[in-house]
Amino acid sequence: MLPCQCPSCQSQLKVKSLRCEQCGTEVTGLYDLPLLARLPQDDQVFILKFVKCSGSLKDMAKQLGLSYPTVRNLLDEIIEKIEKHEQQQ
Repeated sequence: MLPCQCPSCQSQLKVKSLRCEQCGTEVTGLYDLPLLARLPQDDQVFILKFVKCSGSLKDMAKQLGLSYPTVRNLLDEIIEKIEKHEQQQ
């Protein structure tokens, strides 16, 4: 898992360089992580499962062994986190 927060001060980390393993080309700069990569790992896993369930909260509830309202609340919390990140940009 790609670290997203500074272990020292908890600030958002940025990408400094990218390297092609095939040819060795390296691109350097200071780049923001994609929005979804900035979410905690458990939220990313939830989103992947949600997409695989074709966005069905009913199927998610069954897969996770949780009630529909609980899954709805989890999704609402992720939406709030995404909106917070969008406002910070």
